[in-house]
Parts: sequence; C-alpha cells; structure tokens
Amino acid sequence: MTRSLYDLDPGQLEALVAEAGEPPYRARQLVHWLDDRRQPDPRAMTNLPRSLRSRLSERFAEAGLALDQHQAGDDGWTHKFLFRLPGGDAVESVLMLYPPAGSRPEDDWEGGPRGRATVCISSQAGCAMGCTFCATGQFGFTRHLSAGEIVEQVARVSTLLPELRPGPGAPDHLTNVVFMGMGEPFANQDATWGAAYRLHQGFGLSARAITISTVGLVPGIRRAAAEPLPVNLAVSIHAADDATRDLLVPVNRTWPIAALLEAVRDYVAATRRRVSFEYALMDGVNDDLDQARKLGRLLAPLRIPRSGGHAAHVNLIPYNPTPGTGFSPPSKSAVRRFRDTVAASGVPVSVRANRGVGIDAACGQLRTTAGRTGRRVLPLAEGAP
Repeated sequence: MTRSLYDLDPGQLEALVAEAGEPPYRARQLVHWLDDRRQPDPRAMTNLPRSLRSRLSERFAEAGLALDQHQAGDDGWTHKFLFRLPGGDAVESVLMLYPPAGSRPEDDWEGGPRGRATVCISSQAGCAMGCTFCATGQFGFTRHLSAGEIVEQVARVSTLLPELRPGPGAPDHLTNVVFMGMGEPFANQDATWGAAYRLHQGFGLSARAITISTVGLVPGIRRAAAEPLPVNLAVSIHAADDATRDLLVPVNRTWPIAALLEAVRDYVAATRRRVSFEYALMDGVNDDLDQARKLGRLLAPLRIPRSGGHAAHVNLIPYNPTPGTGFSPPSKSAVRRFRDTVAASGVPVSVRANRGVGIDAACGQLRTTAGRTGRRVLPLAEGAP
C-alpha cells in the first residue's frame, strides 16, 4: 500500500497517469503540484482534468495524512498539528514563526534579518528511545514513517501557513525544516534521508535549511558524515556526564558520551560544519553549575579544522512541562546562571525562547492529550487540504 503520493517517484507517477489514459506530461504536472506547489491533495490540482483528479482522489483516499487537531499559541506565532496516518495512528508537526530581527528582541537569534518559518516534523509514530522526560517516550514506538509521510508533513503545513500568519511581519513561506518531532530520525535512516533529499531536490530547500536531530545514535552520525547532502546536525545531549545522561537518555548506555563525541568529531572533520547540542534544562536534574562547567569542558575542544572556530553551539531549552514525567522547568535565574557558566568556557550558547506552553507543544503531548478540556483546538479551515 502506498502511504503517500510523495512516496511515488517520477517513473511511478508516469505509470499512474498512463494507467489513467493520460499523456506523459500529466506526470510532470503532478510533480509540479507535489514539489513546486507543495500540494498533496489531488482535488486542488486545478490544471489536471477533473476525471484524473477524481481518479487520484479515489485511488489514494486511504493514503496520506489527514489533519485531525490544530492548536495555536503564542498569539499565533506557534501552531501544532496532529496528523492521522493510514491505519489510524497519528504524528505531530509544529510550525514556529519568527519575525525579522529587531521586532521581537527575544527571538532575534532565531528570526534573522527576514524572519523565519520553521516546521518541526516527525520521523516515527512514537519512539523507542525511552527518554524519561519526553512525552513521546511515554507511549513507546508504533511504526516508522515512510519518506513520503515525512515529506507530506512539510507540504501540508506549507499549504496552511499563509492563512495562519499572525500579521504582515510573519514569514509567508517555510524557510527551515527540522527533523526534531516524534521519533528518532536515525532509527529510521533510509526514510529520513529520502525525505531530506526530496526536500532539497524537489522542494528546493537549501541543505543549510534542513536540520536532523539525534539523541545520540552513533551509526547515524557516521552516515551523516558520509552523505553528500550537507544538512545541519543537532545532538540532544541533555547531560554532561554518563551517570546523569544514562537516567535521562537510555541510549547513552549503548553509546556513552565519549563514543558520541568521537563520532561528532569525525563528523566535523569530514564536513567542517558546526553541530548544535540541544540541552533541555530540568529543575534539580541537570541545571546545576557543575553540569554547566562539565558541558563547557566537553565541548570547548571541539573545533572546525583549519579555521579553528568553535564546532559546537549549545542550545539551552527550558523544559516544556509534560504531564506524568515528574520533571519541571528551572527558574529564569537558574537558566541565566547555567548559560553564563557554559559561555565562560568559550562555547557559543543561546537560550531558546519557550514556545507552545499551554498547547501541548512538547513532542508527543498533543497525541497523548488530544481533545483535553480547556485547550484551544481549531478545526481544519474550510476548503483546506
């Protein structure tokens, strides 16, 4: 069973239109709609014959993603979507809009001179990594997503974005994609890389606009070093010693910090690209100054060959409260102290603005709590795909 129209390659699209008795150029029109227009719904492909649109809609009625829930927060600058998959499971995607630098100082490091529209996408339904603070980890792994299902998340959010902009200062198109939603991308490597290449070659996204995040799967990092597509790499580290990281990120018992950093050093040597280290700060767990000093000592020696510049950037993320985990965010003063201590080592460090509090924006929360009383749940806009 085809899970998404985006799983079909050009040859398969040609066979599809030939089967319908249509000329070969219809396949090129389909590619234009799917990639250039990022439109996954055959009913909206207006220059195709009505008969072909109907045939495609019927043929793929059980394929693709269906928007089930939509929550908006941060005055319309953050949107979370729950998409139903063929077979009844669901995954989440998050759209984060950032204005041009200067209009909202707290977002300057994210927004840049022209603003940014970043979509965070899932690579699996659920996750088998078992990170103790993660909502996705609470309900385990269901299945891998196909490359087409991963790409289709970007397409569907892209078609919805223009009507979701909170004002004229917000970007009107997607600028960045991060594989940082539900699931571990490097546990689903072939689909992840297939989607990354489709986003680059089909959707026209720069490799620098694509980020793949991993909780520390060393074989995946080594493959990233060998792939010719130079996407950004983000490593979810969350602790600076093995004892603490073992408790938070069980995969650390297989690939401890020393093995992880060795793979990252090899990645930097091969690509000369800087790596982002994601660090979710949790009160009383990993936010003390000893952890901050250890983190600085771990990452300060990581340098880009020949240039000598720092190869690590620490992205501190105050924990987004997740029911049932027992973890909570640190105080603002604790975040500042941690940031300043890491910065004292010379390692570049920033604090991510906390997005989506109150709309289940942490990975897995919306899937777990869909329909929770008191949330602002928006229906699919009439006529939207």
